[in-house]
Formats: sequence, C-alpha cells, structure tokens
Amino acid sequence: MTTAPPEDQRRLLEVQALDTRLQQLAHKRTTLPSIARIAELDAQISDLSTSLVASRTAVSDLKRELTKAEGDVEQVRTRAARDQTRLDSGQVGAKDAQALVGELASLARRQEVLEEVELGVMERLEAHEDALAKLDAANDELLAAKAAVVVERDAELAQIDAEVATVTAARAQAVEGLDTGLVTLYDRLRAQLGGLGAAVLSGRRCEGCRLELNPSDVEIIKAKSPDQVARCEECSRILVRLDA
Repeated sequence: MTTAPPEDQRRLLEVQALDTRLQQLAHKRTTLPSIARIAELDAQISDLSTSLVASRTAVSDLKRELTKAEGDVEQVRTRAARDQTRLDSGQVGAKDAQALVGELASLARRQEVLEEVELGVMERLEAHEDALAKLDAANDELLAAKAAVVVERDAELAQIDAEVATVTAARAQAVEGLDTGLVTLYDRLRAQLGGLGAAVLSGRRCEGCRLELNPSDVEIIKAKSPDQVARCEECSRILVRLDA
C-alpha cells in the first residue's frame, strides 16, 4: 500500500489542477476557431485555383488565337497594298491590271471575313479577361483574409504557449519535494484515466468519477491512517481526504 504524508496528498491536488490546465491548453491549441477558419480559407483558395488555371489557360489560348488572326489580316492587307501599288503605277498591261482588280476585290472580301474573325476573338478575349480579373480579385481577397487570420492564430498560439510555460514552471515547483512514490502512482493513474489521477473525497462522492461510494467503502477509507493513500473503489483514482 502506498503511503505519503497527508500534506503531500493535499498538495497533489494543486499538481492535478495544474495538469488539468495544461491539458485544457493543449486542447485549446488544436481547436482554435482561427485554425478552422484557415482550413476553410485554404479549401476555398484551392477550389478557386482550379478556376484560375482554367481561366488563365483560356486567356492565353485566345491571345495566341488573336495574334494569329491579326497576322492573317495583316498578311491580306500587305498583299492588297502591294497589288494596289502595282495597279497605281500604270506599269502593268491591261490583262494584268484586270487580274489585279479581281484579286483586290477577292482580297477585300477575304479581309472582311478575317476582320470578323479577329473581332470575334477580341470579344471573347475581353470577356475571358474580365472573368479572370474577377477571379484574381477574389483570390487576392481570400489570400488577404487568410493572412489576417494567420496573424490572429499566431498571436493566440503565442499567448497559449506563454501560459503553458508559466503553468509548466508552476507544476515543476508544485511537484518538487513531494513523495516520489505518490507522484509515480499519480502520474501512472493520470496517464490511464484521461488526465485525472487524483480527486477530493467529498462526503461519499469521488470528485474524479462523480460517483457515490458505498458507505462501507467510505468507512474503510476513513479508518485508514492519514499517511495511507486512499483509492476510489469505482475509478481507482487517488482520493484526497481534506480532513485527514
């Protein structure tokens, strides 16, 4: 049977309170609302990224298409200008002049068709660039929101870590000088029982499992000498008798 000075047993409650606080801080560290918000924003940024890639690809493709359309129009214009220059020079025969006139008419029709194609590409490009600008703005907004929440999270974590350091130091001080066997038993029970290794015996109730003990068990506990470490018959936790 484990024995320890009654004062050490009572001091164990202070250690338990500090350990409980450390456990609460560890839980708080992983469940901050800012952490969940960052995960939510990351998911939105990821979803938007797919649309951004598709939109940027469409704009890039349309720019290449427009360059080609402009080149086709310019090629026809150049050919028409050259033919017009030859025709205006008066240095071609009647037959060649007639052929040039026919070709100029054909080139004019071709240019009209190509300019329609060019205009269509320009309109589609403008629409896609407008859509891309909106996506970029939405992405920038999400990134800015995430950056702000990251700052908030980091500040909260720093505050938690500072308290953890304070509580850890207090815990080390509280344990110092306590009966070694008592602390060893407490640490083992705490690891097995969800972080709660010692509790007060309040009347017939164990404040660890919150159950009422049998009157006979309570009498046995009360009959123990003050230095004998009592255990709860229901949950096995160390029972600290404040009146011992």
